[in-house]
Amino acid sequence: MVLNRLQSTQLPTASARTESDVALLRVATYNIHKGVRGIGPRKRLEIHNLGLGVEALDADVVFLQEVRLFHTREARKFDRSKFGWPEQGQAHFLAPEGYDVAYRTNAVTRHGEHGNALLSRWPIGDVGHFDVSDHRFEQRGLLHVPVQWGGMTVHAVVAHFGLIHASRVRQVQKLAEFLEANVPANEPLVVAGDFNDWAEKLDPPMWGIGLQRARSEGARVHCPTFPSLAPVFALDRFYLRGLRCRSTFVPRGTAWARMSDHLPLVAELEAA
Repeated sequence: MVLNRLQSTQLPTASARTESDVALLRVATYNIHKGVRGIGPRKRLEIHNLGLGVEALDADVVFLQEVRLFHTREARKFDRSKFGWPEQGQAHFLAPEGYDVAYRTNAVTRHGEHGNALLSRWPIGDVGHFDVSDHRFEQRGLLHVPVQWGGMTVHAVVAHFGLIHASRVRQVQKLAEFLEANVPANEPLVVAGDFNDWAEKLDPPMWGIGLQRARSEGARVHCPTFPSLAPVFALDRFYLRGLRCRSTFVPRGTAWARMSDHLPLVAELEAA
């Protein structure tokens, strides 16, 4: 059972929180693939295992993509499975006890919908949503959530960019417009999610709007997260303003590879 193998996943040796970690904000970004894996008769429900995975990350703030509020066809299919389709939306189902939850829909389909979510150990403010769809074949959005941490407001933006590079560049400009209108320039900001930037071309446009990509101190390369079975591409990222990255890591192991086609990326941040 995957549920039992989570104990053997590879997490960093410093993953247990200590008193010295109070000044660090641990964040995680994770594309959960709508809580299912496989196709046809081999399709399986992973949302219950994902709940254990999210809790195991012990992150203060979790940025989630491809999250469902409902899907009538898959709910009927998996109601016959051992654990069943959750009655709650996936964001609330995945949230560890005591976490605040924010969710907004990006894409509406025939049988349901999906969007971005944010789970926060710390109190959150008013939730915002901004459509950054570039064409009618891809419905994309930004989820904006102010988080109260360490006596300051950290602005968290969950993003899931398009599959075409030109679309992603235009979405960076839409992101810039949104930030200028909604996020004070003197308050810290984390933009995180699945950027679908296979060719590693998105960093310069993001630098151009004042966002730096998070990387562990001294690291020469970024952490690959896709595909989860043998990760090669660093599609999942944090872009920062007013914060510094102390460390990043990607959990590894058969359980994580099974739960989604992406692995989660985790970072520990501090005030700049």
